[in-house]
Amino acid sequence: MKDKRTSLSPEGQSPPKQTVEKTYDSRDLFHGRQEILIEHAGHAYRLRITRQDKLILTK
Repeated sequence: MKDKRTSLSPEGQSPPKQTVEKTYDSRDLFHGRQEILIEHAGHAYRLRITRQDKLILTK
């Protein structure tokens, strides 16, 4: 059985766990390239810009 004692905001949603402190512009990350590699916890992730100008992150 789940414990229903959770602290919810007045709107009924859980408060955010962490606030974003810094914003990175994608142009600063990509430097004109379409794809970059990001290493996290010993794994490489590929972040790329699609033809429709969307971002896709894959492992």
